[in-house]
Amino acid sequence: MTQTILITGTSSGYGKATAELFLERGWNVVATMRRPQPELFDRAGDQVRVVGLDVTDSASIARAIDEAMAAFGAIDVVVNNAGIGLFSAFEITPAETIREVFETNTFGVMAVCQAIIPYMRARGSGIIVNFTSSAGIAPMPLVAPYCASKAAIEAFTESLDYELSNVGVRARLVEPGLAPTTSFAANGAERMAGLLSEPYQAYAAQLFAKLGDYPFGYATERQIAEAAFAAATDPSDRLRYPAGPDSEALAELRWTTSEETYLSQMREWFGPGVLAAV
Repeated sequence: MTQTILITGTSSGYGKATAELFLERGWNVVATMRRPQPELFDRAGDQVRVVGLDVTDSASIARAIDEAMAAFGAIDVVVNNAGIGLFSAFEITPAETIREVFETNTFGVMAVCQAIIPYMRARGSGIIVNFTSSAGIAPMPLVAPYCASKAAIEAFTESLDYELSNVGVRARLVEPGLAPTTSFAANGAERMAGLLSEPYQAYAAQLFAKLGDYPFGYATERQIAEAAFAAATDPSDRLRYPAGPDSEALAELRWTTSEETYLSQMREWFGPGVLAAV
């Protein structure tokens, strides 16, 4: 029987690449986005439904799940990809901007999970895949609220997996690395305006110059999609799926070395002494 996946945030980037990969591999795909653009998947035929879904609106989430069930009869996997980015100096970041990040990246993910769990629990099966970030594994400067929103989902998903495994449902994490081909920065330009100004402007310029020579290598959208496919189909008890060379390197550094070694290496890469020399 053909399996069905619902993916949030499929208008571009990781979400679109993930939808395309699952379609290639014969799945039914419910491709959701705030403003539906059916033309993005117009070659997929009856395998795909493009549905409106705003993760900050519980009614919108419920409608999307109902449409998915009506179209395909079941939802086997949910991928929570929808998210927003933020480069900013925390000191000058308005509280409402921080709340906006958490409403989508954290509470939005939780809302989708809470809406789909009753269906999966009743069936006794299902997989929830939550996207976080390499910055959720290893926080970096000038993304403190974003890192916090993703780190919250790291802890949430691990806890959720323990409780849901008792009813046949699994929760997993895909941890994407940095991919310059996505619209992460462009989509957040208005939100970020003025949030890297003095006294942090020179520091930010130095950091971005260093990121131009990123020490790990960048991820590709296809790598993230492959990790999502692995998380959705892996029969093991694995929880985390780092995706991209930076995420894999940072995960190894974080989880296989001491705290002292980890912090020393992070400060070497991103500390003020290094940046001052850029």
